[in-house]
Amino acid sequence: MIVLIQEFSEYLRIEKRNSPHTVEGYCRDLQRFAENFSNTEVSCLTTADIRDFLMMLRMSGLSPSSIARSLSAIKSFFRYLCQDKQLNVNPAEILETPSRRRKLPYSLSLVDVDKLLSCPDSNTYIGLRDQAMLEVLYATGMRVSELISVKGHNLNFETGCLRTMGKGSKERIVPIGRVARRSVEDYLLNSRPVFAKSQKVEELFLTRRAKPMTRQGFWKILKSYARKSNIKADVSPHTLRHAFATHLLNRGADLRSVQQMLGHADISSTQIYTHVLEKRMLEVHDQFHPRSGNLVTEQNSLINNPSS
Repeated sequence: MIVLIQEFSEYLRIEKRNSPHTVEGYCRDLQRFAENFSNTEVSCLTTADIRDFLMMLRMSGLSPSSIARSLSAIKSFFRYLCQDKQLNVNPAEILETPSRRRKLPYSLSLVDVDKLLSCPDSNTYIGLRDQAMLEVLYATGMRVSELISVKGHNLNFETGCLRTMGKGSKERIVPIGRVARRSVEDYLLNSRPVFAKSQKVEELFLTRRAKPMTRQGFWKILKSYARKSNIKADVSPHTLRHAFATHLLNRGADLRSVQQMLGHADISSTQIYTHVLEKRMLEVHDQFHPRSGNLVTEQNSLINNPSS
């Protein structure tokens, strides 16, 4: 089965154009599946076998989301084998992915974001770089993998936009805003040449060794500034992505526009933020509807006291 998994990984990488992170996750889940059925041919596996494997994962204490991800990998794997004519019957086809309650993403307040973004010391080369990264991440809502992959030619300072490659190698253009644009300009002029050390590196954000910034490197930088800012919540790159979406919606942005800026292929991925819209709609209704409460009280007061 290991050989088939390797072929499947190439299919995901080349034909489906999935990200390396997605391919690695699927293969990791499938390798665990293969180890459990090391003495069984793929063609002999049944629906009951797969169901028993999922039950074993549950009994071992694996989280529902991890089990659902494993099932997704298994179903994709067997679908590929059937499409490739290596199997005639898909034993995973009738298995339903258990519904998962999606947790509402934690979002930083505007005050916390301001504290975080003002934390880097702009009088230092490192501070200029870090401030530019934080500003761009919050201004665009990009994933951290997209941030560290940004190249100099992806920026258009005239239009104030940035071109990025998201999941599935899907390109999108997002605005970066005046403040983030100014931070990037300061970094390019006063800091990046010091990091580049006369070397030609395409990636925009560099380490002190003239290498492209890594996910792990940025994660450590962000954690450090979160501690210095005395932010009590657990802050990750995705926290700023959630803050980007939440703050846009709070200020009146529509869900479809936020979906496009986040790079969600389907609106259902963005609908996790509908709680923000619901709260805002309640506030608007309470403020403007004639029978919402506040205005009813005001109107009754005018009727009862016309001279007031």
